[in-house]
Amino acid sequence: MKFAILIAITAVAAAAPQNGYTLPDPSTRGVLEVVEVVPILRDNRVHEDDGRYNFDIETGDGITASESGSPDGSEGAIVASGKYSYTAPDGSLIEVTYVANEEGFQPEGDHLPVAPEFPHEIPEFVLRQIEKAAEEDALAAAEARDAAPSQLYQRPQ
Repeated sequence: MKFAILIAITAVAAAAPQNGYTLPDPSTRGVLEVVEVVPILRDNRVHEDDGRYNFDIETGDGITASESGSPDGSEGAIVASGKYSYTAPDGSLIEVTYVANEEGFQPEGDHLPVAPEFPHEIPEFVLRQIEKAAEEDALAAAEARDAAPSQLYQRPQ
């Protein structure tokens, strides 16, 4: 009896979808879907035995990407540099060059925001707040100096 139950459970487990995808809806059977196929115009990939690699890809809709990388010698990390480009929904060309190393991913592109150069002018209200904080710190330090010794610890004998 236990063997029959084991066989039934095994059959149910084997019949369950293994890839996490659901079955298509039978009511849509026979309905053609229009799918845009974007051709791959170039796909060059090179992987060396020592960990170096590079790739160069271009698609029919104007997307390009290229990257090269190699181990940097410390803890097996990879240092990579590359670029990619595509056309934004507004029609403008987006181009990004980047380096990825121990300092993280560092992209550069004309469309990316740039922080103002420092030193920039510090607003007057910020300077007043810094001055007030310094005065409060000085007052707290003076009060701590003038305070009686702490009674939390006994005096040495």
